[in-house]
Amino acid sequence: MGESFHGAAVITLDAKGRLAIPTRHRETLVASRKPLVLTAHPDGCALVYSETEWEAVRARIETFPSFHVQASWWKRLLLGFEEHVRPDGSGRILVSAALRMHAKLEREVMMVGQGRYFELWDSGVWSAKLSGALAGGSAPPPGMEDFSL
Repeated sequence: MGESFHGAAVITLDAKGRLAIPTRHRETLVASRKPLVLTAHPDGCALVYSETEWEAVRARIETFPSFHVQASWWKRLLLGFEEHVRPDGSGRILVSAALRMHAKLEREVMMVGQGRYFELWDSGVWSAKLSGALAGGSAPPPGMEDFSL
């Protein structure tokens, strides 16, 4: 699909575990009529991909070596939580109870664009992780030493 998802939105998870895709992204995500793919991330959030984008990611995950302990756990996490969902007529998607539990999603959720996909964070967890990352000092992460804004 070649989508590019940027920006952050605070969205509300309803009592049934559904969340509404922000209007600015709804048409792009729903237009293909293909399901969206949700899965878990090791950092404690959930990921949302278009099915087209996920296919390439999934193919790479399937090549992880089965006898490497860490690779096996990442594969279990990423493929084990994989779920395909279709937005309803109101542009809402259902997040499974297992994925909500993994990401600690309760009521207020941060949806953060990452280019090819979105991250879903519990707003409290997001605030704590962001504060921790920003308090980590002024040194840029590896590979970004010559990056300037």
